[in-house]
Amino acid sequence: MSQPVEAKSSKNKTVQLITDKEKAQGAEYHPQILNEFGGAWESPQTKYVVDTGQKIAFQSGLANSENDFTVTFLNSPVNNAFAIPGGYIYITRQLVALCNSEAEMAGVLGHEVGHVAARHSKKRQSAATRNAILGVLGQVAGGLLGNSGGLLGAFGGLAREYSGALAQVLTLKYSRKQEEEADDLGIEYLSKAGYDPMALSDMLSSLALQTSLDARIAGKSSNQVPEWASTHPDPAKRVVRAAKNGGKYGASTYRNADGHLRAIDGMLYGDDPKQGIVEGQKFMHPELRFQFTAPTGYGIENTNNAVFINGSSARAMFTTQAYSGNKASYIQAAFKAVSGDQTINYGQVAEFSRNGFNVFSASGVASTNSGQVNVTVTAYEFSNNQAFHFVTLTPVNSDPFVSMINSFEKMTLAQANAVKPRKIDIYTVKRGDSMASVATKMAYENNQYERFLVLNGLNSNSQLQTGQKVKIVTF
Repeated sequence: MSQPVEAKSSKNKTVQLITDKEKAQGAEYHPQILNEFGGAWESPQTKYVVDTGQKIAFQSGLANSENDFTVTFLNSPVNNAFAIPGGYIYITRQLVALCNSEAEMAGVLGHEVGHVAARHSKKRQSAATRNAILGVLGQVAGGLLGNSGGLLGAFGGLAREYSGALAQVLTLKYSRKQEEEADDLGIEYLSKAGYDPMALSDMLSSLALQTSLDARIAGKSSNQVPEWASTHPDPAKRVVRAAKNGGKYGASTYRNADGHLRAIDGMLYGDDPKQGIVEGQKFMHPELRFQFTAPTGYGIENTNNAVFINGSSARAMFTTQAYSGNKASYIQAAFKAVSGDQTINYGQVAEFSRNGFNVFSASGVASTNSGQVNVTVTAYEFSNNQAFHFVTLTPVNSDPFVSMINSFEKMTLAQANAVKPRKIDIYTVKRGDSMASVATKMAYENNQYERFLVLNGLNSNSQLQTGQKVKIVTF
């Protein structure tokens, strides 16, 4: 094993170069991360993202060459970026779309590299207990009924297929001090690379606003924030702090906003049809040819491993697991996957037919921090070796998901072919356009105006200028 080599940063701080052990660790985790986040996204934007990521990572002093960093552009519809020891850096296409300039993208990547450079993963508190049921990077939504562990604390057994070591590297939250240190390093890297060091503050602001909007759309309270911001606390304070620190550096104002917008024009946005698409209250999977409709007032959140249906008093998850044709074993495994430390005693497995599917279901009662809830598993047999199922958590005396369970049905070929992906479209503001009028071009049934503002880093007091380029989402 080689001995660690040290390099100097621009502030004469000692930075340890990537070790052989870290390289081996990163290589082990990398394929698991690709599986969790929909794989690497090969597109016209890939080279742009990789080049920018390697450029900003090189400023850390972790390696002697930009090529020592493996930057992956992930096919994921969630806002996320992260880095792990060994020179592995990741960013999702959704977060790239949220960035309004190359500098903003570099800033958020620089922040993540800063965590690695400071070896924060070695310093985090040892909290990866309960088989790391918070899931890889908190990707499986946490605390669905206010229960941080045990029964469906994160609808959480989905992460158990991952190694405990991977979960320890990725799931634990950083301390406030560590977040601030990573912000400082990210700003330093921006300055060293010739970017406007104020860009990170703007990116943090966009992330905070997008996180809040996502939570509302998904039917969550504002303190149940998803994805990147869930492990990056105090966004408002960090925006102000990052802006103050960014002002201490040179006068560079280079952001390359126009180049960034040109690069992402036409890029896939939101759900990939291969992973299913959310349209209003309906979830459709054109490749597997099924669809269902969530109750009014409930948000739908699509991830690589499951679909979550969130409401104020009830939660549901739609997912799959191994199936050999044994219905009782499938139901048992589904309960076990979400029960954590608690054993759920459920009743007899009922079998029936609905909408052309063989259906099998069982229910039990479980205790949470919010009291007792009904837990029901309802599975649909697609073939002798494939099944999918809902897990629903509902109040003991009511079940708002009856209509959703009954709505599960096969899609016709015509319906599947009619599903259209969304994409980023760069729109040039015309004379007479207003933010409200341009927002109507957004390909959504709800929250068009709010989505438009957040996507472009605007607020209700902003003014559009003729000839200005903005992002809209179209089919």
